[in-house]
Amino acid sequence: MSYPHVAIVGRPNVGKSSLFNWLIGDRISIVDSVAGVTRDRLTYLLEFDGRKVELVDTGGIGIVDRDDLSAHIENQIQIALDSAAVVLFVVDVKEGMTPLDERVARRLRKLSVPVICVVNKVDSEKEQAFVPDFHHFGWELVPVSAQQKRGRSSLLQAVEEKLPERDVFAAESPKDHDHPMKIAIVGRRNVGKSTFINALAKEERVIASPVPGTTRDSIDVRFEMDGKTFIAVDTPGFRKRKSVKEDLEFYSSHRAERSVRMADVVLMFFDCSQQISKVDQQLVHYIERQRKPCIFVVNKWDLMMEHKMPTERWGDYLREMFATMWYVPIAFVTGLTGKNSKMLINHAQMLFHQARERVTTSKLNKLVAAALEYNPPPLHYYRKPKIYYAAQSDAVPPEIVLFCNMPDAFSAGYQRYLLGVIRDELRFGEIPIRLVFKKRESREEKEEAGAKTEA
Repeated sequence: MSYPHVAIVGRPNVGKSSLFNWLIGDRISIVDSVAGVTRDRLTYLLEFDGRKVELVDTGGIGIVDRDDLSAHIENQIQIALDSAAVVLFVVDVKEGMTPLDERVARRLRKLSVPVICVVNKVDSEKEQAFVPDFHHFGWELVPVSAQQKRGRSSLLQAVEEKLPERDVFAAESPKDHDHPMKIAIVGRRNVGKSTFINALAKEERVIASPVPGTTRDSIDVRFEMDGKTFIAVDTPGFRKRKSVKEDLEFYSSHRAERSVRMADVVLMFFDCSQQISKVDQQLVHYIERQRKPCIFVVNKWDLMMEHKMPTERWGDYLREMFATMWYVPIAFVTGLTGKNSKMLINHAQMLFHQARERVTTSKLNKLVAAALEYNPPPLHYYRKPKIYYAAQSDAVPPEIVLFCNMPDAFSAGYQRYLLGVIRDELRFGEIPIRLVFKKRESREEKEEAGAKTEA
């Protein structure tokens, strides 16, 4: 179901992103002293006093973007205002009323929805004395301090009073209580991540531009497909570690890595017209270390179709570059038109369910025993490695514990053999699996140790 939107607007550097993070209780939006950091609409489903609202952070009104994206930023702000049920007009008590505040206020007076003037940075009684000055705008004033965490309950109460009345006959559908699958869209700069997400959302939900580094925050975008709700996370383009110099780039990279860690499935995007770079390799290895279900997505495939390049060539290229992730499925899409996007999301759902599969202990032990019999491990210092027992200890991703006599005796090659058998025979074919070898003495070894103790 759709929830009322509460849009946070104002001129640059009045603390909109700080207010957004404070209200939701998490550092989602990047906060920086540099004007114009926020470009896209950032949203979060906020629940308070039994109500759910879509809180929307926006870019600063009146900012002149150095990358010539002002028109895109303005469009995102207007979309937020057009869909808002309540508007939070944020001002800075320390700077007082400015001509740009007046300009923003004139724009908001044309709206037909309620506006609350949020006077931010009221850190002490000294600033409190200047709050009444903002009665000039003619809206209800709510003094707060996002930095000092003052006034949250008063602000949320004011929002609650301005929200449209709830339809008591409209019950939430069961899917609204479920946690939608979260899909992180990652890759280096300009591989078409934002364009692909806009195709999924069927609107200009995030700014898509050829300017490198357009996306700065990790942006959650809710979309529906076949009656199911998903969250696609648009992430900033990765750069080489040594290239991340400014604080803003550092925060962007940190947000992107966090999105990988928090995702259910990761879509690793490649540009089919570009060779795989060092940045791609670093990112894929990071996904591998996090043990995330992943799909390699070759984007802009329409460019290759003109040259009649077979998909097998790019597939072989990926397998050669990332040999340790041979199990990862590969998809070919055109983000601009959304071609093959439905098949891609359906495949992501398959990985989502694979990662949550559990196998019975008896079935797992039969499989491991058959694998050992078919291809026994080589002797280790003239001793025979043995696996006594196997059990799945965890899921997401699956973790299988193998109790054995000599954990160090099973080489990396033999572990790959066991993983291959498990993937072939169980429903873990395309996701990372963790094998844990734990030492456990056999009955004979215990009896022998006991006899030595008695002696």
